Amino acid sequence: MKNKIIIVMAALFAVATTFAQGFKVKASGEQTFSFKDERGRNQASFFSTTPLEDITGLSNEVTGSVTFNVSDVSTMKGSVSLPTASLKTGIESRDNHLQGKGWLDAESYPEISFTIKKVSDIKSLSDNMLEAKVLGDFYVHGVTKEVTADVTMIYLDESEETKSRAPGDLLSVKAKFNIKLSDYNVDNKILGLKVADDIEVTATMVGSNVK
Repeated sequence: MKNKIIIVMAALFAVATTFAQGFKVKASGEQTFSFKDERGRNQASFFSTTPLEDITGLSNEVTGSVTFNVSDVSTMKGSVSLPTASLKTGIESRDNHLQGKGWLDAESYPEISFTIKKVSDIKSLSDNMLEAKVLGDFYVHGVTKEVTADVTMIYLDESEETKSRAPGDLLSVKAKFNIKLSDYNVDNKILGLKVADDIEVTATMVGSNVK
């Protein structure tokens, strides 16, 4: 009987190990990575394309953090955000319109954020690189909607090379998802003409686990 219990426990452990997807790196256990970067190298952008005009908006004021167990990325929790007024398109007058009441209304809704709810479909590309689907709450213009981002994550053990970016282990994250502005109560007469309703959102960030 005792042997049967041991066999069952071993089988359960094997199943759990098979389905738990994580990084095979020097670190272990729970780690927290902060994306705060005073040098402005972490960026989020949006892209709109119409027959009349393509527009790219960019913010380098991304901040936030994530926490997860290194051996099981599905445990990841956290959020990232940026000031609405930090989005720039390269044309000052267009930026003023973007941040005004007819569009994102930065005065009334000063923050855009993404909060992680679930990480799934984790695929190991190498010992320190994973792909995953990340379900989260995306908040903009006073409205919160669930979106799913395609995410690539790379875990970098601290080295002389990584120290040039930041101390500690680093987590590189690239994420992409799409939204409809109309879903977020953005209703402007030129929506769909000079500015697309369908917007591609991209984030490229590197975080450090040094507190």
